[in-house]
Amino acid sequence: MKREIFEADHDAFRETVRTFCEKEIAPHHDQWEKDGIVPRELWTKAGELGLLGFMMPEEYGGGGMNDFRFNAVLDEEIIRIGASGVGFVLHTDLVSGYLMSYATEEQKQRWLPKFCSGEMITAIAMTEPGTGSDLQNIQTTAVRDGDHYVVNGAKTFISNGILSDLVIVAVKTDPEAGAMGVSLIVLERGMEGFERGRNLDKMGLKAQDTAELFFDNVRVPVTNLLGEEGKGFIYLMEKLPQERLAISVGAMAATRAILDMTLDYVKERKAFGKPIGSFQNSRFVLAELETEMQIGQAFVDKSIVALSRGELTIEEAAMGKWWTTELQNKAAAKCLQLHGGYGYMTEYPISKAYTDSRIQTIYGGTTEIMKEIIGRTMGL
Repeated sequence: MKREIFEADHDAFRETVRTFCEKEIAPHHDQWEKDGIVPRELWTKAGELGLLGFMMPEEYGGGGMNDFRFNAVLDEEIIRIGASGVGFVLHTDLVSGYLMSYATEEQKQRWLPKFCSGEMITAIAMTEPGTGSDLQNIQTTAVRDGDHYVVNGAKTFISNGILSDLVIVAVKTDPEAGAMGVSLIVLERGMEGFERGRNLDKMGLKAQDTAELFFDNVRVPVTNLLGEEGKGFIYLMEKLPQERLAISVGAMAATRAILDMTLDYVKERKAFGKPIGSFQNSRFVLAELETEMQIGQAFVDKSIVALSRGELTIEEAAMGKWWTTELQNKAAAKCLQLHGGYGYMTEYPISKAYTDSRIQTIYGGTTEIMKEIIGRTMGL
């Protein structure tokens, strides 16, 4: 089914991204999986081509293209080649929105040029060792002390955690105020007391650095407060639909890649004297997945347009997030089965697709939390 949401500018951007991915990422990604991290040079190369700051205003070194269809193109092309360890999506799809919406002019002047060039890698730190989706009960604190906040606490499962130079941290500035006591403070590499733990060893997404972060009496200038004190929880809720849509975009791109690699396999692999794709079970499994993928893609494309217009609702983003990520996991499991024993071998891309897929129904809000959100909007 032809997708109708992209125009000539998006197609041209896709060609640029695709060329970059095939030249600068695909040949090296296997090694980055072994290393558990990508080189910083990849970020500056992407910055030189305008792949990191395309959504930022031109006066800060960006491309002035604040249209989520460009984000979708970048996400799709990275995932198309199986590059699950490149942290651009977090930078361009998540952190960018917070900086554009809530940063002061002084902060924008300070941070955005390097954000666009790739000299400054970013992350956002919400999850804590004892707190997952319950953001209003985070334990990391920021206590005002003159012209500084003193930050204490810890975060975990932070993507780009090792490489990041700028981290938006969710903190409690008023521990007694519940959700209204949450604020966002920006910590920068080199601040005394700001330490990174180990690069976490994960089931999948091996090349994506994911770290624990520790804050021991970190003195952060008040000028690094993002937005207003006490409004952090509101800001997080405002930006979560974009995060969840980004995950949905990735889920559909991954499902497409999984189906394509499996179609190629079942047409070539023979059993009982004929291609395994000719068996009714194979046809039915793939026909079902293709149908569900096309339906899911239509919903995601509608959501991309809605977000660009400022119309995507919290519940619509939740619907897309749980549906597409569950579909991705379903496709990975069923297609690995069609590969038989070869699917269990790590040299086959379906094996990597299977392990990379598993996190999708967990981060950005679990499937169960997404259903809870939807149910509440139905008055239940």
